[in-house]
Amino acid sequence: MLILHILAVIGLIAAVILQSGRSAGLSGAIAGGAEAFFGKRRGLDDFLSRMTVILAVVFFVTSFVLGYFMK
Repeated sequence: MLILHILAVIGLIAAVILQSGRSAGLSGAIAGGAEAFFGKRRGLDDFLSRMTVILAVVFFVTSFVLGYFMK
């Protein structure tokens, strides 16, 4: 269970870091202009968003299980 918890933590960190920003500030203005020419990569963003939710649920459940059994 602890190994699954550690893998969920590492995966959750990676999924959050790999997600693109929400077009904030100057970098968003530059990226917005690039999206007009090249298109937006929605497939990867959707996949990372789903993986973040799944890994967050796994992290939440394993945290409660480990907390209950490690009293």
